[in-house]
Amino acid sequence: MYAVVDVETTGGKCGEEGITEIAVYQYDGYKLTDQLISLINPERPIQPFVENLTGINQRMLHNAPKFYELAKRIVEITTGCVLVAHNASFDYRMLKTEFDRLGFGFERKTLCTVELSKKLIPDVESYKLGKLVRSLGIPLSDRHRAAGDARATLDLLKILLNKDSEKCIVKNLIKTHSNSKKPKHLLKLLQIVPATMGVYYLYNSNGDVIYIGKSKNMKRRVNQHFSSSKKKQLRIQLETDSIRVEETGNHLVAMLKELDEIKLHKPKLNRVYKSSFIKFGLSLAVNQNDYQVLRLVHANPEDEYLITFKNLNHARTVLFHYSEKYSLCLQLLSLDKKEGSCNLYPKKGCLGACVGEESAERYNQRIQQLISDIEFSHPEMVIVDCGRNPEEQSVILIENKKLVGFGYINLLHQITHPEALKNIIYPMRDSREARHIIKSYIRKHKNLKVIPLQK
Repeated sequence: MYAVVDVETTGGKCGEEGITEIAVYQYDGYKLTDQLISLINPERPIQPFVENLTGINQRMLHNAPKFYELAKRIVEITTGCVLVAHNASFDYRMLKTEFDRLGFGFERKTLCTVELSKKLIPDVESYKLGKLVRSLGIPLSDRHRAAGDARATLDLLKILLNKDSEKCIVKNLIKTHSNSKKPKHLLKLLQIVPATMGVYYLYNSNGDVIYIGKSKNMKRRVNQHFSSSKKKQLRIQLETDSIRVEETGNHLVAMLKELDEIKLHKPKLNRVYKSSFIKFGLSLAVNQNDYQVLRLVHANPEDEYLITFKNLNHARTVLFHYSEKYSLCLQLLSLDKKEGSCNLYPKKGCLGACVGEESAERYNQRIQQLISDIEFSHPEMVIVDCGRNPEEQSVILIENKKLVGFGYINLLHQITHPEALKNIIYPMRDSREARHIIKSYIRKHKNLKVIPLQK
């Protein structure tokens, strides 16, 4: 049995691509017995040159199934089959990569029609699929789309099988692949990691934490550590002796717990958070004309800021967004240093603070509205998010605009007073980084439930 496969991908760095389309034709040597054709949402951007080549764009993939939704069907249609593709190493690697991301092994024998063609049709001008099938009179429609290329590969396979009447060459070119590269103890450790949201801890044989990470799918992420050939991941594979996991139920708790635990344990293989990831901050000042000015500055560890940023490009993007949303002057946001009016004034995006046409009082009111929007909405509050199971919710406690800790409550249990809430809270260290994570999360999740508390 053969499973003739073609995949289209996003392009990009090796190991970072995703599959955008797949076609599989199951063939028993006589007739077509099954088929699978589907677009796939790769959950990552498509490279422009690939989009031009295939015609597949992000809009087409928005409602397409994700790979995990098709994984079972792919396993079914390829089980007991030799995987056939034109340049089989690429298609097999892409399928294996996607299954690795899910934390599951995918192992099939493969047969490459490029190699088979070179043995059985040695005198053709080119072995590229398009030129090869045309030279053999095989029709090819929808070039660089999975269904069209896979169908042409299937027709090519039929010709090649007929040429190799005793199937000796075919048998010699079938390759067997093995997932046994991972050491047995890593495979065993991977079995205990759930495919859920949480924080994981990798320990060496002395019981020291060597790495702490978070993931929406811990099994997939740990499997990536154990499968990669990068220098850092090889050190992880060499030193990991045991694993501990903690499910969190949502991404915000996972990020805060990862930050808190890395600051506590300082694992040697974690670079993130060993030094602050906060690089820039927004500070407030008043100029000589009484206008409130927002200045983007390099973050000082000792200072507090209205809002913080990881890099300059993101900071400038956010400030331009604020300038449009609140009709703020680019000069008073330190985004325009030229004399006279700012670039937004001729477009009426700025109301004239840069040329004195708008009063400082009116302008400063909008600055205060911006500050109110980017600060915590209440000095004492609880952020409520999903829990580890349907019967509970997570809560994050903020007091005096500082992080106190997190916990889990039953859905029926309503808590509105800080003193009662503290009985179930796991304390966490407040830090500028923690507040940055919380504020960023709240801005991105507009429907997040935030409950003000009464002292």
